[in-house]
Amino acid sequence: MTATNPTAAAGAAAVAADAPSPAEDPAARRHALGVLALGSLGVFVVFLDTTIVNIAFRTISLSFHTTTGHLAWVLNAYSLVFAAMLIPAGRLADRYGRKRVFLTGLVGFALMSALCGLAPSEGVLVAGRALQAVFAALVVPTSLALILPEFPAARRHVAVGTWGAMGAAAAALGPTIGALLTEYASWRWIFLVNVPICAVVVVFGLRLLKESRDPGASGVPDPIGVLLVAAVPAMLSLGIIEGPDWGWSDPRVIGALVLAALLFPVFLWRTTAAARPVLDLALFKVRQFRLVNAATLLFATSFYGMLLSNVLFLQTEWHYSVLRSALASAPGPLLVTVVARPASRLAAAIGYRPVLLAGATSWALGAAGYALWVGSTPQWTTHWLPWMLLIGLGIGLTLPVQSGAAAQSLPPTRYAIGSAVNASFRQLGAVIGISVFVAVLGTPTPATALADFERVWWVFAAVGLAAGLVLLVPALRRTEPAAAPVVAAE
Repeated sequence: MTATNPTAAAGAAAVAADAPSPAEDPAARRHALGVLALGSLGVFVVFLDTTIVNIAFRTISLSFHTTTGHLAWVLNAYSLVFAAMLIPAGRLADRYGRKRVFLTGLVGFALMSALCGLAPSEGVLVAGRALQAVFAALVVPTSLALILPEFPAARRHVAVGTWGAMGAAAAALGPTIGALLTEYASWRWIFLVNVPICAVVVVFGLRLLKESRDPGASGVPDPIGVLLVAAVPAMLSLGIIEGPDWGWSDPRVIGALVLAALLFPVFLWRTTAAARPVLDLALFKVRQFRLVNAATLLFATSFYGMLLSNVLFLQTEWHYSVLRSALASAPGPLLVTVVARPASRLAAAIGYRPVLLAGATSWALGAAGYALWVGSTPQWTTHWLPWMLLIGLGIGLTLPVQSGAAAQSLPPTRYAIGSAVNASFRQLGAVIGISVFVAVLGTPTPATALADFERVWWVFAAVGLAAGLVLLVPALRRTEPAAAPVVAAE
């Protein structure tokens, strides 16, 4: 993830050109597919936890006798810490070994998932989610760094697309899986289910994965920068979430928003001044990388806010049970799993911008359809399903393609750090989206609930469409796969 010596890279590329391609060796191909499966499963379980809690949100709230605003921190604590730790985790993996950090992340994630599942109070659950996110951050960049060296340059985009599709599918399927566990077991199993999955990946990973590190990596990322990465969105989120309850003129709300605005330029200054900055701003000189990450932030804001909004609408306004609301929402996620991988292939063939524009348009039409057609009387087949399918199509065309577009806009040696930055932007979008949802919805009454949810849907339709329009500022170029990165194996 740190820049590799150009001379060494050129020499390695020359050797690789004469060596048999891994794709030509059946044993190597099987090994590569095994590594891809393990890395993708690791990403699946991590991104599953970004949305699996949504469906049980109301159940957990009733269990702990707390409010929607307070329980929002169960979601935001995970997203905030996840976003802050993703890039430092990539740097640590470069120095101490990607296999070692990947497996450590999975073990820690399993232990913290168990803590969340056994949490006796809201406070313990929030703390457990924050710790869970620390270990989740170790998994994402290392999984891609372990996968990429296993594939020749010509097929690397397929591996990245599969990896991104698994993350997108996990985020989309989270509410359905969470509902089944909540209905037939307990909401606590939405966390406990991670333990056996992580155990399987660790057992096979010990045998299958190869250790690698960057010989030039040294030190750890700037700890002050890490704190600032978390502090800025945390203050922004605090102000947005608590504004409706405390009052927008409350000194605490104003203070939180002002502090977020003041800390952001401090973060930028610190990034340029630190010896080992938490974020390499030079990455954003790449036009495609800059635009795709802006689009990711906007789309994630809409995506995560809409997921929570729809679940709560079905349960509170249409009075669906947890299971019924999950089944009512299932066709959308199923469509995501069908569309995600072909969308990545299509983007590699025709370019990322037209696919992402189509995804944003489909999303916006679906959200607007909810606002215009959904009423207080349950009419799932005619008034909910068509718009949900449009939204599912939009997600499938967007999330995995954004991941691939961000990573492949950089040289192969920077794929992993590129994916970490993009995942960070996605998680920051989750924090903002949930905060905006809480603020826009307010405290609905039976008389105002429908109008309140319609307002939420219009807001997220506009934000989702903006994720596509931002790509029109300058043209996105296709980036062809480059030479394989230099990897030092133990």
